[in-house]
Amino acid sequence: MHNKMKKTEENIIAVKSKAFALRCIRLYKYLSKEHNEFVLSKQMLRSGTSIGANVKEAIRGQSKADFGAKMNIALKEASENEYWLELLYESNYINIQEFESIIHDCRELLKILTSIVKSTFSK
Repeated sequence: MHNKMKKTEENIIAVKSKAFALRCIRLYKYLSKEHNEFVLSKQMLRSGTSIGANVKEAIRGQSKADFGAKMNIALKEASENEYWLELLYESNYINIQEFESIIHDCRELLKILTSIVKSTFSK
C-alpha cells in the first residue's frame, strides 16, 4: 500500500518517537524524584509517550485514512508536548541546557510529522 519512501519515513519517525518517549520518561523520573513535580511533568510524560504510540498504530493502520489520522494525532501530541516542555522551562523546573536539548528533539518530531501528514493528505 505504501511506497518505499513512505516506509523509510515511517521507520525514521518510529525510531525517533520511541527515543523521544524514553527521554520523556527519564525527565519525568528526574522531575518527580528531584523536584517533587508531578503535574506538569505527568502531562509532558503522557503527551511525549503518546507520540510514538500513535506512530506505531499508524504504521499498522488499515488504510491510508487511518494512517493519516493516527499520524495527525501524533502531530497534535508533539505540539502539546512542546507546550509542556516550555512550561517546565519557564517555571524553572528544567534549566536552559536541559530545555534546549529536549525541545530540539520535540521540534524535530514536529517537522517530520508535519511533513508526513501533509504528504499523506495531499495525495
